[in-house]
Amino acid sequence: MTLVEISEMERHYVMASETVRALDGIDLSINKGERIILLGPSGSGKTTLLNCVAALDNPTAGDYSFDGESVPRNHAEKMTTFRRENIGYVFQFFNLLQDLTVLENILLIQELSGKRDKKRAIELLSLVGLEAEVNRFPAEISGGQQQRVAIARSLAKSPKLLLGDELTGNLDSATSSKVMEVLVKACDAEGITVIMVTHDESLAKYATRVVRLDSGKIISDEKVNN
Repeated sequence: MTLVEISEMERHYVMASETVRALDGIDLSINKGERIILLGPSGSGKTTLLNCVAALDNPTAGDYSFDGESVPRNHAEKMTTFRRENIGYVFQFFNLLQDLTVLENILLIQELSGKRDKKRAIELLSLVGLEAEVNRFPAEISGGQQQRVAIARSLAKSPKLLLGDELTGNLDSATSSKVMEVLVKACDAEGITVIMVTHDESLAKYATRVVRLDSGKIISDEKVNN
């Protein structure tokens, strides 16, 4: 069943002397439960596409539907509601609150989404292998563990779609592999669709599809045999 449907999406930025076509006619359909990795060189449009999917940015043109409904644009409040109800986000720089414990970081997100549930929060931390770290502060755990907390935090509001922008970019290769294995396990268990931006070709093995972009266009879209 289709979750994301994008047709002829464009995102142009008017500069002093030229128009930059960050997205130049993107067609993309993503089914529920898929794990998509967006690959491409710097400036290829990967992050712009991710931001448009997240309703953080407004496309210049094109159609975008999510779970069968048009995604709001040019309306900040409606876009915020859409993100809150549907989207989880994992960043490269973990963005954990340093004065809150691991568990409190999860509980805060639950509170903000109106779903505070301590038992559920502990279950999520267990899902990412951190049940023993619930009362520790971010500075007391490793970078890989902090990113796993960030994954659990992103799942705390039960999003339909999880987005990641270079989420392993701050980690060494061995830690990146552990984090990706945790991400795949957690999202499969929760039935969450994933779109990740990366420049790291080695992460393709964790996807069900690899979509490559260049100059604002999709140049290939291939399934991965896992």
